[in-house]
Amino acid sequence: MMVETNYWFEKTEYEGRLARVQQQLVEKGYDALLAFMPESVTWITGFFTRAYSSFQFAIIPASGEPTVICRDVEAYYLDSTCLYADRVMWSDSDDKNAVAVQAIRSRLGASPKLAIEMGAWPLSVARFNGLKAGLPDALMLDESQLVTQMRFIKSAAEINYQRGAAHAAEAGMAAAIASAKVGVSEREMAAEICSAMIRAGSDLPGPGVMSSGERAYHLHGGYNDRVLAHGDIVQIETTPNVRHYHARFMRPIRVGAASDEDHRAVEQLIAIQDAALAAVKPGVAATVPDAIYREGVLAAGLRETYTNKTFYSVGLLLAPSGGEPLEAAPGCDWHFTPGMTFHTYVLARGFGMSETIAITDDGYERLTQFPRQLFIS
Repeated sequence: MMVETNYWFEKTEYEGRLARVQQQLVEKGYDALLAFMPESVTWITGFFTRAYSSFQFAIIPASGEPTVICRDVEAYYLDSTCLYADRVMWSDSDDKNAVAVQAIRSRLGASPKLAIEMGAWPLSVARFNGLKAGLPDALMLDESQLVTQMRFIKSAAEINYQRGAAHAAEAGMAAAIASAKVGVSEREMAAEICSAMIRAGSDLPGPGVMSSGERAYHLHGGYNDRVLAHGDIVQIETTPNVRHYHARFMRPIRVGAASDEDHRAVEQLIAIQDAALAAVKPGVAATVPDAIYREGVLAAGLRETYTNKTFYSVGLLLAPSGGEPLEAAPGCDWHFTPGMTFHTYVLARGFGMSETIAITDDGYERLTQFPRQLFIS
């Protein structure tokens, strides 16, 4: 049966990614990369299935086409999304490690020099030990950042998916503000947010970080049955994605009424963020806007300490991954580069203000375009 292909990008984009990875493998003297991060497999080969948490990985040889190892029930999604035909399929009754070892041996021999994404969450200690036991003469070295660092720089097509996610995030935020009323439960709010984001193009519902009352003062809350009361703060960060490319942002909400002090605090946060973003452009050290954020919040007396990161890279993210490992915090040593995309945020007194931005040739583009203010629902 013929399967209609559903590639997320043009073939030339995938071929360019593979060429870059293989160039690195050749330069470092590896025979192949064993890519265990789901994002790496999808980014290089195109293969995507929502069942990526099962035992699957890709053999990326230093030359030639990749091989995907995965469960046999994923054959349709391989045919639909993966550019490359070579595959090894295991069934539920198989010894998965034995299948994997045989796949590696048959393509690379008994003693290959292997780059391995040892930091990948699907590669458990037991799975890694099984591979080592089956390939006692192979040299296995950690190259967890090889593909990840390449993914920090997005193509125009990748950023376009993030623009779509930003649009869905805005729809979700509008639904959050409209539904955050006295007597409404967080669960009901979440349903409205998720519905709006899905209808606006998000592949997953979210809603993202969401909490009210005392939990609004603590990051990473999730919705429950709590009913909103007059004067509550609602902390909300909508986190949709398109083709699993993410964009997100936060806005502060008060239920029913806000004080003059609330408005002043949010206006200060906006001014601090404006100053930090004004410093963002290619070649600038990430510590520069990071310090503007921290020093501004502390100088304004909005917080006694400021320990969290201020920027983190977002792009192709498959749960449980919530961000890429490129972050701005004191001591970081990287610089902004065109094509990078970030969620950048500032938090104080339960109020959060954030944006998703893309670094351009001469500055940055704000992908999230929602009004920036304290919202009174």
